[in-house]
Amino acid sequence: MSDNVIQVENLWKEYRLGVINHHTLALDLQSWWARMRGKEDPNSPLAAALKPAVTEGQRFWALKDVSFDVKQGEILGIIGSNGAGKSTLLKILSQVTNPTRGKIRYKGRIASLLEVGTGFHPDLTGRENVYLNGAILGMDKDEIRNKFDSIISFAEVEKFIDTPVKRYSSGMYVRLAFAVAAHLESEILIVDEVLAVGDAQFQKKCLGKMEDAGRDGRTVLFVSHSLESIKKLCTRGLYVKNGNVSCFDDIDGCIDSYLENGTDNVERIVSHAAKFSEKLDVHQILVNGCEDNVIPIKEGRQNLTIDVTGVVHSRTRIAFEARVLESSEHVIGIFYPIHYSEPRLFLQIGHFHVRCSIMLPNLTKGEYYLSFRFTDPGVEWLIDCPRAVRLSVESEVITAAGVVLENRRGHGAIILDGSINLQQDSTIDSLNRNA
Repeated sequence: MSDNVIQVENLWKEYRLGVINHHTLALDLQSWWARMRGKEDPNSPLAAALKPAVTEGQRFWALKDVSFDVKQGEILGIIGSNGAGKSTLLKILSQVTNPTRGKIRYKGRIASLLEVGTGFHPDLTGRENVYLNGAILGMDKDEIRNKFDSIISFAEVEKFIDTPVKRYSSGMYVRLAFAVAAHLESEILIVDEVLAVGDAQFQKKCLGKMEDAGRDGRTVLFVSHSLESIKKLCTRGLYVKNGNVSCFDDIDGCIDSYLENGTDNVERIVSHAAKFSEKLDVHQILVNGCEDNVIPIKEGRQNLTIDVTGVVHSRTRIAFEARVLESSEHVIGIFYPIHYSEPRLFLQIGHFHVRCSIMLPNLTKGEYYLSFRFTDPGVEWLIDCPRAVRLSVESEVITAAGVVLENRRGHGAIILDGSINLQQDSTIDSLNRNA
């Protein structure tokens, strides 16, 4: 493996639609009961061979011939659309599930955070769950005791550490879960898109913790839909598309490949949304009255009307956020009408319709993206639609020198309003001659 900490070779993962895994307690009891009665085991290999063959339509390959390697101290960003196979890959790497075929080689201990509060018992307190989850991750009691104060300080749950975690908000839940995993002295840290539940300040703290892990020689695998975070944190990228490795390159090349190939395949805006909560469902998002994912912008400065309809399953506090991004994922404008500290918008149970009007800045000619997000401010994300709409700005701005300004390297994205006043008098003329 040389200096590789993880080496993946020809990894495949198959799921059989409608077929239940044979390794279940119910089937084991069925086999035991048949043997006790002197009957043929209905789950024996012979019986399984006599069953109808699995058709190709029942096979779903979540991963197909995936190969890559990760070096010590490297932070690898894994990107791709929803359903591409990212989470399946992390589950296999975390040894939660087995691959259908292929090889994985590791060096060192693995700490993984795939879902909010994995390994937590809802009836136990935060303190008890720190010890329980730490033991599951491989920490001994003395190690947990020595790091306990640091864990709860990082999670910011000191006041509630002796409260059952079933009374925690999802934000508190994920803070404590991440804090335990991050303080395990493992050689490999695997983090799925769970940081989306935390607020912006906590996300920043988590990214800093992962940066520290890389500097300490630990290897980090990080899955996120936030290309801004991926680009800031990671050195190399793995772009997964339809179960295949579409690109494995330096992070800039990987993001460029994803933006070129991944964002144009959005069928509808809602199908591109990532759901993080059961509190609400979004049924339709219309931009300027249409559901297309490409919006032509005739003039750089133009008004956009966004209509969102859906259904609320439990009363929740919400805030709506929209961002305008360049193709490089650099945010050039944000619309956030409700401040985190003073949220005023509540959704009651039932159907809802939110209308938002945004005035675009005076954009230069080029391609941009519009992202949407519903949050419970300071607590959790509800619905996220990254790069949901592509804005194609067609207007041409011609300078006095006859140059057409476009959004390309060397030029800015926004045309700034302003004025210039040139003054000339004898004093200035005298200064220029003396100079």
